[in-house]
Amino acid sequence: MGEFYSLSGPLDVLPGARQMRAANFGGFPNLVRHMGGDPRGILERHGLDARALRDPDFFIDCKALVDILEDSSTTLDDPLFGFHLAQMQSADVYGCVTAQCRAAATFRDAVRCHIDYIPVVHSPATKMELVEGEETAELRWSVRSDLGLNDQANYQAVSLNVKLLRLIGGPNFRPSYVNLAVDASRSDVPKIEDMLGCRFHSSATSNAIAFPARFLDQPVESANKTLFRLLGGYLDRLKAASRTTIKERVEDYVRGALPSGICSVEHCAKRLDTSVRTLQSQLSAYGVRFSDLLEEQRMELAKTYLVEGQLSLDEVAALLGYSEQSSFGRAFKRWTGHTPHRYRASLGLPALN
Repeated sequence: MGEFYSLSGPLDVLPGARQMRAANFGGFPNLVRHMGGDPRGILERHGLDARALRDPDFFIDCKALVDILEDSSTTLDDPLFGFHLAQMQSADVYGCVTAQCRAAATFRDAVRCHIDYIPVVHSPATKMELVEGEETAELRWSVRSDLGLNDQANYQAVSLNVKLLRLIGGPNFRPSYVNLAVDASRSDVPKIEDMLGCRFHSSATSNAIAFPARFLDQPVESANKTLFRLLGGYLDRLKAASRTTIKERVEDYVRGALPSGICSVEHCAKRLDTSVRTLQSQLSAYGVRFSDLLEEQRMELAKTYLVEGQLSLDEVAALLGYSEQSSFGRAFKRWTGHTPHRYRASLGLPALN
């Protein structure tokens, strides 16, 4: 794990202020087709390529998600479409945040992780808080900007959040009630209460899941101190980085994509939910090109790997996206004026294989 903690930046790009991970669309095509609809047509009406959504870490505009869920609800004549989509999903939609919650020591620790890290790695548009009372506690959430009608997104969110709370709370966990800022018809309330397993209040001023406060001190059965510390350390670094400029986000993308062997301006533009032309134009405002940032990140990472000495030259070359050690060696000499071996020697370090 030495290399993991020594890198000076995030291992992957983070969502922008009005973006979220495409994991929220998990199961969407199958559900729409099952209901007799055309998922590709619905997505394309809102400017989304169905192929891009195969990657749960692809970032989409929050407004696009909201509008697509509302469109699906209307087109398929399903007033509870957001609930039905969430039924096909698990709490793992939240990615590493769910893993961190499951590794927490107590229910309170897990909820705090959810609140702290969802805005960091899943959707910065989300604002969450835990309100503790003597008998009852509430997990509340809202969005930081006006997304228009978002009833279906709220249905999906409350269902997924309840699933997460049940995951960490164990078989005896049951919410006390749910408040949602939605306009639900009276005929739908019994169905919603059946899905949530508790009382439901619509037209509320805020979204909240209430539960007995005694659960907050309950231990989590899947607690794992080592995993909790590892994930917490990484997520804290992401949170502290606050890298939001396009230049910083491209740098983060490059660092995360290099080991995969797929690191290109085209793939980067897709991850940042923009076009290649727009991305290049934005980088030009900083006086750099994508290729410049690629070279800079390769050089910085190469120096880090060589100083640490934990990897062979073949492994370093592969992590930097080179198919051969010789190609890496020529590039390193161009950057520093030294071969990798001579660079380590100049620092008084032993030779690598």
